[in-house]
Amino acid sequence: MEAGDVTTPFGRRAVTLAQVKGQIAVGSTLTRQPVDKWKVLRDLCDARAELGLRDRAIAVLTALLSFHPAIELSADQNLIVFPSNAQLSARANGIAGTTLRENLNLLVKAGIIHRRDSPNGKRYARKGDDGRLEAAYGFSLAPLLARATEFAVLAQAVVAQRRQMRILRERITLLRRDVRKLISAVSEEVSGIDWSDIEADFRALIATASRARCAKVLSEAEQAFARMKQDILNRLENYWKTEKTDTNGNESRFHIQNQKPESIHDFERALEGKPGNGETGSALPDMPVAETPAVANEPNVPPLGMVTRYCPDIVAYGPRGQVSNWRELMAAAVVVRSMLGVSPSAYQEACEVMGPERAATVIACILERAGQINSAGGYLRTLTRKAVRGEFSLVSMMMAAAQERKNVGGCLQT
Repeated sequence: MEAGDVTTPFGRRAVTLAQVKGQIAVGSTLTRQPVDKWKVLRDLCDARAELGLRDRAIAVLTALLSFHPAIELSADQNLIVFPSNAQLSARANGIAGTTLRENLNLLVKAGIIHRRDSPNGKRYARKGDDGRLEAAYGFSLAPLLARATEFAVLAQAVVAQRRQMRILRERITLLRRDVRKLISAVSEEVSGIDWSDIEADFRALIATASRARCAKVLSEAEQAFARMKQDILNRLENYWKTEKTDTNGNESRFHIQNQKPESIHDFERALEGKPGNGETGSALPDMPVAETPAVANEPNVPPLGMVTRYCPDIVAYGPRGQVSNWRELMAAAVVVRSMLGVSPSAYQEACEVMGPERAATVIACILERAGQINSAGGYLRTLTRKAVRGEFSLVSMMMAAAQERKNVGGCLQT
């Protein structure tokens, strides 16, 4: 029997020109080079989506290959297998007869196998007097031999695409994490910048990436996430440049203020030696903060050493458990603000009215008296309104917090 012979199916099954073309192609490209049937099966498994095959069809093909006695497929061998439907069903994990026939037709249409029907439609083989096979009727595995190279190339392309998609998904996961945490961080710590547009674009991009099923869409999503991350970083750089400019301006004004005969250092020493509430030498008057009048010559920003001395609890929340500059104090205030339940809007409003350094100092004072304050957020809003009216003294609030620590048996840091 020649594997390239064109035959038509038994009974009412019609033959299509595509099937005829496939049989002719197999006959003309059949090679003498043998191939491993299980390697061809693995290639088909990898490329099954490209060939329109289902998992059940692969299971039926596996059962058909198991009826071929040799490991390799060769043109010198008989490539016709002729198991009954019952035998095929048993080797295909008990697949139902209807499903079996459906997937056999699917394999034939895909050109994976060819039908070699007998005159009566039965599957069988006939041997001669010498025991050699004269004729066999069933399913031809010749297309697997003829198209082995095609299947291998297709499988390699699919595997490469899967690897590319896996790498793209890994990159997208990292970019998603970076963008999500950057948005969360800047929303909490940076005021005056509208992040709503980036938040909306971020959510839409996540939906697009989750629905992506091809490398092209994933690559576009990766580039979009990368641009979004860079946009956030650019906004932060601009914000920090502006903040640095404002800080330099504040430092200049602070330096001019120090030119007065009574400097801030003198002011701090005066506070340390000022008696209050009848306690000789006490610099900590027992005065409610809400009723404390503003001090006329109070500095715009108190010395950092004065803050950490009167409100030492906040030091533990600074980077590496210390506060050595204003930036570290403001970072600690953000952590404490969240811990005390103060909303970002309340803290942002305090920063806009008082300035970031004074607002961070207020948070440090609230932390000292956290056990006596029912709503830290409401208390901060009240102090912010008093600051707007010029009725709030930050130094007096610090002294009151320190007095509270002294009353409960604490001590000031030296």
